[in-house]
Amino acid sequence: MSAPSSPLLGIGLMAAAMLLVPGVDGIAKTLSAAHSPLYISCARYAFALVFVLPWALYKRGKRFMPREALTAHALRTFFAAASMCCFFAAIATAPIADVTSAYFVGPIIAAVLSILLLGEALTPRKIAALALGFIGAIVIVNPAGGVNTGLLLGVASGAFFGLYMIATRKTRSSDPVSTLAFQCLFGAAILSPLAIWNWSLPGADELGLLFLMGAISAICHFMTISAFRHAEASLLAPLAYLELIGAIVIGYLVFGDLPGIRIFSGAALVVTGGLILLQRRRAAVIKVADETH
Repeated sequence: MSAPSSPLLGIGLMAAAMLLVPGVDGIAKTLSAAHSPLYISCARYAFALVFVLPWALYKRGKRFMPREALTAHALRTFFAAASMCCFFAAIATAPIADVTSAYFVGPIIAAVLSILLLGEALTPRKIAALALGFIGAIVIVNPAGGVNTGLLLGVASGAFFGLYMIATRKTRSSDPVSTLAFQCLFGAAILSPLAIWNWSLPGADELGLLFLMGAISAICHFMTISAFRHAEASLLAPLAYLELIGAIVIGYLVFGDLPGIRIFSGAALVVTGGLILLQRRRAAVIKVADETH
């Protein structure tokens, strides 16, 4: 396999995608005033499919769906859909940046699951990351201050995202275009009954927002896929935390929300724990690369 062609281009694409993703969340929060988060979640997949399906057909033809590891693909999509439903339900009642901070416990939960489900080693670096993530989540949710359903749903969204990351490891050999097409199709299919049960007719302006949400989702997926073609995963992974910056900006400019010092402190602990895990993976990649020369 050839080396990535342009790391700087990959970094730029990944950074742009992560900063754009909160735009989808902002639209979802706006729509949640009149529509169920379950309906909005299904609509996100359905409207993204308007853009993804033609691209998949163009790139892969009629055989655009993945042919291997279908159970893993189905589980991966189920966890992604569950994560999105929890997230959209959370931001309906809580600030986007607060929920995003709680959501970022996902990679740390994935590390715990990799130990329990995949038999990976429990290293001191992992212990430190897990401790920081746990403390950060407690600081964000603040159980002593009363139950905040929105933040608890944010943590649940992160937990499902952690499961999604584990399932994704079983589909790494699949073509990314096929994987994305399957996720949009299967995600829309499994959420359709919930959307029908919570059906509400969007107005013309809301239909435009749903279309825009699908377009932004598809564009972010395309940019992320392209980014990994130009730069190593170990280089791009830390950029995922730019999503938190985008969430703060969208939350403040559109909804007038700004995280308090408690949320900032908890988010700093969670992000630090995540970066420790990413640094461990990056060091492993560098070591393997050095040993091959």
